[in-house]
Amino acid sequence: MSSLEQALALILAAHAQTISVSAHDLATGERVDLRARESLHAASTIKVAVLLAAYRLPVDLEQPVRVENRFTSLADGSPFAVDPKDDDDPWPYTQLGHEVPLRVLLERMIVRSSNLATNLAMRTLRVHEVQRICRELGAKDIRILRGVEDLKAHAKGLDNTATAHDLALLLEAMPPAGIEILLRQELNEGIPSGLPPGTRVAHKTGDITAHYHDAALVFAAGGRKPFSLVVMTRGFATKQAAAEVVGEISRTVYKQWVDTTR
Repeated sequence: MSSLEQALALILAAHAQTISVSAHDLATGERVDLRARESLHAASTIKVAVLLAAYRLPVDLEQPVRVENRFTSLADGSPFAVDPKDDDDPWPYTQLGHEVPLRVLLERMIVRSSNLATNLAMRTLRVHEVQRICRELGAKDIRILRGVEDLKAHAKGLDNTATAHDLALLLEAMPPAGIEILLRQELNEGIPSGLPPGTRVAHKTGDITAHYHDAALVFAAGGRKPFSLVVMTRGFATKQAAAEVVGEISRTVYKQWVDTTR
């Protein structure tokens, strides 16, 4: 075991909750995977796949998309709506009945983790096409079935799932334009909290009951190639408790791969 693998294993052993980690140093090629192929509810990390697909599919990012809050359940074809109270971004709801460019929806989906923007983007891109892009890139275990807040589908176990390993693959395939959007995410309690102030982090968090995840490309100062880091958790009592552990893992990876190589 490498020194980083040993350090991370100690962190995981200190917690009874599920923690999966995938870390890949693009500067040296070193990779550390701990429970990285365990499938967990993807929560909002699925938005990484949607963003990546938008850049790999033959779609016009400037095409207008009508903003409406009515979607079709995967479970039975019935209509459902996204609850604004469960959404971190109120802005798309101010645009109901209007058209906005797909590019804007993708940005809101990441920067403020808008659920309404996500469902509109997924409907425009088509779910099966997003899944296909993931498979073509080698992400064999990620499962993309539907938009978010489809409660009837959730009750039937029809959930989007992901692994830390697959999310890392998707991040590493992200084009520069997508990375620029991920750099602007405003929800930064996870991986960024364990890094030196000012470190550039292109990432996407995700949380749902008993789950908290963060998937990132970390750009250290000095032009060093980034490292990818994905941490997925299940079973912590609070989001804050999970985010603190994610920050501890982030701090450990940074110290091992960046501080020791300066």
